[in-house]
Amino acid sequence: MATKQEALPNKKPKRKWNKRKKREAMWGLFFVSPFIIGFAVFLLGPMLFSLYGSFTNYNLTSKMDFLGLANFKRMFTQDELFWTSLYNTAYYVIFNIPLTTLGSIFLAVLLNRRIRGISIFRTIFYLPAILSGVAVYVLWMQLLSPSTGLVNTILAFIGIKGPAWLFDPNWTKPALILMRLWSVGGSMLLYLATLQNVPKQLYESAEIDGANSFQQFLNITLPMITPIIFYDIVTSTIGAFQIFQEAYVMTESGTAGPANSLLFYNFHMWNKAFVAFDMGYAMAMSMILFIIVLVLTFINLKVAPRWVHYGGGNSA
Repeated sequence: MATKQEALPNKKPKRKWNKRKKREAMWGLFFVSPFIIGFAVFLLGPMLFSLYGSFTNYNLTSKMDFLGLANFKRMFTQDELFWTSLYNTAYYVIFNIPLTTLGSIFLAVLLNRRIRGISIFRTIFYLPAILSGVAVYVLWMQLLSPSTGLVNTILAFIGIKGPAWLFDPNWTKPALILMRLWSVGGSMLLYLATLQNVPKQLYESAEIDGANSFQQFLNITLPMITPIIFYDIVTSTIGAFQIFQEAYVMTESGTAGPANSLLFYNFHMWNKAFVAFDMGYAMAMSMILFIIVLVLTFINLKVAPRWVHYGGGNSA
């Protein structure tokens, strides 16, 4: 008859925490405590407060009376500017992300050459990315002036009548996209660093096999930089949905442009929160924006394994 000890399965002895391990754990918690406190106070706390506030009629002066889904119902059925702001933001994201991504890659490929003075050109193309935001907006307001702006002056020189840009609702969003293309130096630098890490042996093998420059770019360069393209698309999409400063500074007294053509989502949320002091409704808008960005990021992560390739040959 088997003994009781033999019948029981072998169990790993429990690890006892001695004083040294406890001390190491305490020091570990001490060093990560700034992050934990910062995350709880400046991120998790405001998110939970906004989540609860989105179901109330909070306006900074009164108590938070619970309304249920009233703010969301009002948003989707009564607020026409909500749909206008969502359309303007979607327009900006759909056209801005592909153009800036392609522009960054194009510049990086051009500047990935070993020729004399190339560092000067790299610096020139990168400089717009480090300029102050408001100063850049004021500069572009002068450049896009319908009568005296440099852009329309150049167009007139080649026989093209320039549009009214920021004064024409059909051209306000393209004007901001044009301005964004001017400052793709930050993303260009990421692509340039990635291009310089592509093994030269791959290009040499392709040349031996008779591949031309375009075939080398399509079959070697592009697959090798897909991780950075994926990173750039995800971060740029999140940033594009938060566009606010450009429209606020470049329109007269923050009026969102002619016919509300620059009333982006964050701009409308700002007006509800800090102009109308309808904080509960603004918090509800922030929750919808959070869900939109979360869903798009999740889709990007799910689609990524089909086209993102890493050095080891495995997809994302």
